[in-house]
Amino acid sequence: MLDLLHQTYAPFVVTMLASLFTADRPAVAVADAHAEISAALIQLRAAGYGDDSVLPLPVGNARDLCRQWVNAGWLIRQVLDDQGEMYRLSAHGVGALEVAGRVGGSRARVSESRVRTLIEAVGRLSNDADPDVAALVARLRMEIEERERELRRLESGGDIEPVEDERLVEEAENVLHLARELPADFARVAESIKAMQRDVVADLRQDVRPTGEVLREYLERGQQIMETTPEGRAFAGALRLIGDPEQIDDLSSRLRTVMRHRFTGQLSEAQRRDFTDIARRIERGVKEVLAAQRQASHVITTQVRNHDPMRDREVDELLRDVMTGFQRWMPSSRRGEPIEPLRHLPTAAIEHLRRSLTDPQPPQPPAPLAQWAEEAIPDTDTRAWGGPNYAALEDFLAQLGDGSGDIAAAFGAAPEEIRRPVDLLGLLELAHRAGMTETEDVVIVDTVRPDLTRRRFALGGVVRTTTEGIEDE
Repeated sequence: MLDLLHQTYAPFVVTMLASLFTADRPAVAVADAHAEISAALIQLRAAGYGDDSVLPLPVGNARDLCRQWVNAGWLIRQVLDDQGEMYRLSAHGVGALEVAGRVGGSRARVSESRVRTLIEAVGRLSNDADPDVAALVARLRMEIEERERELRRLESGGDIEPVEDERLVEEAENVLHLARELPADFARVAESIKAMQRDVVADLRQDVRPTGEVLREYLERGQQIMETTPEGRAFAGALRLIGDPEQIDDLSSRLRTVMRHRFTGQLSEAQRRDFTDIARRIERGVKEVLAAQRQASHVITTQVRNHDPMRDREVDELLRDVMTGFQRWMPSSRRGEPIEPLRHLPTAAIEHLRRSLTDPQPPQPPAPLAQWAEEAIPDTDTRAWGGPNYAALEDFLAQLGDGSGDIAAAFGAAPEEIRRPVDLLGLLELAHRAGMTETEDVVIVDTVRPDLTRRRFALGGVVRTTTEGIEDE
């Protein structure tokens, strides 16, 4: 974070990151980020920025700048299943923007609200560190009596004492000051979880301890990942307070009530926007940390299930051999020298492989097929439900003699065995092969299915011109 704020191009970097990542857009697609940064660079250079007399601009295009920011730890590049490659601000980047926002915004003042918040925090810390039952009981009784007096005064017709707008503005600035640290805290928790995930996977790949011990330890760490880091434990405590949806809804309702008051007119536009987005920032931060927790648990569990020490050791040895080969080859290589590509990986030289297995029992032939009894053969001819009976159709057409003829009339004179719907299609096919002429008339043909049900079809008239083609068939 200090590297970002102290570098020469800090004004440009902070401005670009603040314009890219907002409360409504915590992640930006890689292509969109490059396009927006390129447009900003073009506008700034056209306006004269980058010269010696004005603010300097970094050298390089948007892609190079984003790569530098990722390497410096200000941006995080990750791949989302439903959105593709995205840029997100790291915890250091969020902290730098918060510092820049505090410097550029209203200065935090020593007010009654800030002092009261400090006193209450110290009181809670004292009670939690060294609880005194007698003091706690006395304080609770005092609070109860004070609230009962206030309740009786209001019930008897007393008025609510108005609060000055200046004091309300001070309290609103104190709330903004407290909420300004939340995004960086959430980002640090998520990054600490991801760092712990990488450490767990690296330790698992080293395979220093027995497999059973590694499995037990890492499965437990995967299930209780929030309890393994100080940030995770702190977030788990905060989650018990803000993780309830009813708490977030109640907070949003209270914020809307505050924004309807007239004193908010004394706040700047940025302050009003930040005040409205407090609940949304908290909810988004909780979701981000929980998503990082689920991903870390999934990665660790997958690594434990698929962990193969022998395969990992072979891969490591192969990579070391490759790097050693590169180190030997680079000093003697020349620029533009052709390189013969590796078509396939080398295979082990094995003299003989076993081709058969010894079986004390000789192979047995398959069991004979069962003989069908005559009464088991169905009486109905299942071929009647098959395709066209071309042979019977050709014999029937041959009986009609040569010359032309109406296909519909010929089909109506045929026996019922070859007057099925499929036989009508077969007859049209035979007529097409032999030569036929279509007419403009529409004819109706009755067909008989094998179960003696009748179907009626309408088709264009077809006249058979010759039977030579049929006889050749």
